[in-house]
Amino acid sequence: MARVPAALPDAMDLRARIDPQGRLAVKVTPGAREEAVSLAEDGVLVKVRAPADKGAANDAAIVLVARAMGLAPSRVTLLRGGTSRQKLLRVTLD
Repeated sequence: MARVPAALPDAMDLRARIDPQGRLAVKVTPGAREEAVSLAEDGVLVKVRAPADKGAANDAAIVLVARAMGLAPSRVTLLRGGTSRQKLLRVTLD
């Protein structure tokens, strides 16, 4: 059975959530059934299939957020929250 493509928001709406210092706060749910990025009032919710084991969910979240914004994964880095669901990412747009 084929996997359903990830549900992604509009790239410009997601980019609007980046603060002036280039940081984006996200809440990651590892081990989800479907991959998705969604916008909520209190932040950005990221669901990834990868388990929370040895940084796999962090890496998957970075790749998914980068894809949602139309960027290379190397333009998104983890600043804080390596072992937490609440993470702070640095996004380089230029």
